[in-house]
Amino acid sequence: MNTSSHLTSSTLTHLECSMTGERYDADQVWNLSPTAQRPLLARYDLKKAAQTLTRDSLKERRRDLWRYEEVLPVREQKNIVCLSEGGTPLVHAERLGKQIGCAQTYIKDESPNPTGSFKARGQAVAVSRALELGVKTLAIPSAGNAGGAMSAYAAAAGLPAHVFMPADVPLAFRAECNAFGAHLTLVNGLINDCGAKVREGVSAHGWFDVSTLKEPYRLEGKKTMGYELGEQMNWELPDVIIYPAGGGTGLIGLWKAFAEMEELGLLPKGGKRPRMVTVQSTGCAPIVKAFHDGNEHAPLWEGAKTIADGLRVPVAVGDFLIIRAMKESGGTALAIRDEDMMEYSNMIARTSGIFPAPEGGACLAAQVELLKQGWIKPDETVVLFNTGTGIKYAHLWA
Repeated sequence: MNTSSHLTSSTLTHLECSMTGERYDADQVWNLSPTAQRPLLARYDLKKAAQTLTRDSLKERRRDLWRYEEVLPVREQKNIVCLSEGGTPLVHAERLGKQIGCAQTYIKDESPNPTGSFKARGQAVAVSRALELGVKTLAIPSAGNAGGAMSAYAAAAGLPAHVFMPADVPLAFRAECNAFGAHLTLVNGLINDCGAKVREGVSAHGWFDVSTLKEPYRLEGKKTMGYELGEQMNWELPDVIIYPAGGGTGLIGLWKAFAEMEELGLLPKGGKRPRMVTVQSTGCAPIVKAFHDGNEHAPLWEGAKTIADGLRVPVAVGDFLIIRAMKESGGTALAIRDEDMMEYSNMIARTSGIFPAPEGGACLAAQVELLKQGWIKPDETVVLFNTGTGIKYAHLWA
């Protein structure tokens, strides 16, 4: 953790309700917007940020996600809790692309992050900002990776952490929380049932709820994937991004990043943006169903079941933000069978050397299906997001 007392270059100005546009003081502790009970979005003085956050300046900066400090919310460097998150590789999967008939296939591989998944990005920023705002105790419901990541950053920050997980999550996720000293409670149910337990603790003990999109700053960490992608592709975004969505923060963050990057002059105004594809499991596909039904909100998915724990999210508070990103981009949504996730996870591993989580395999399965449909053309550039390491799911290969 950085112990310097210097100010960062953050240009954070306020928080904005994602539903109503109402503004809130960014230097108070908030969860959802008080009136609409919807996610709050961090907003910045992008004109000011553009003076220093430039293509040239980025060439000289630190390699982790804090290189984008102008558009991150932490105001003082002493509050940054950093475990070297971000700066993950973008791999041109040439052998894979040749096999599926789409030569410009890339994998944004989030598995090298601390705790083995993209969740480290969100927790780094959320925990840092919570520390800065004086939060004393953190709590989270998690289907797996987010709980481990929050536990790691809470440990680094010296904050107590409470994690509530479904009782049947794989051992690796539980072990991680225990190793970091979090108070782990296993719940008979799904992540939404765990969320109810967190809310009880918030009410009874004053914990701070770090649930997906129920505080403003996990999204800010996740959006750095979009900034990195822009840099790694020399500011020419791909035609298609395929993303596995549980709570959907990553996809929402990418779309937020692209809008900010245009305002900052890192991308051309009104330039091409990727078509955003949401991937879920056939055993838990509330966003896919709502999108194809023409709805902006997704009802609770009953009996959610899938091997991809990160996709076992039966209801998402940011459902309308995921669906808006797909609609605005001309994207689509697909549900993938667990068997196909495994088949295509193996294909990724055997052609690229990346050991993906099943969520990564789901993205490749979606790409192959969309190529068959002609929705993706063979000469288009496609980026798949592998959101975590397959090692956490070793039991599936045992």
